Amino acid sequence: MFSRITPTGVAWPDGSSLDVEVILWCTGFRHALDHLAPLRLRNSRGGITMTGRLLTQVAGQPAVHLLGYGSSASTIGANRASRAAVVELMNYLEGRAA
Repeated sequence: MFSRITPTGVAWPDGSSLDVEVILWCTGFRHALDHLAPLRLRNSRGGITMTGRLLTQVAGQPAVHLLGYGSSASTIGANRASRAAVVELMNYLEGRAA
């Protein structure tokens, strides 16, 4: 398991790192976002502004989606939102490859 998120990817405790474009993080049933603090996702009021088709994408961060957060915080909502997030992430990655 990596120990931190870097500007270009992730790093492990031994100092090794890997550049990544997307992290799919499936964590359970509580929204605990403190580990994402280095990404500075919070707005001036302390919340996280969501966008995207089903409001899973963090505004201004097309590679960061929070599933099970906000309007997708139910079993049905998370299921639908997960499918939409995968499509949005695939479009994001395809656009970066162009």
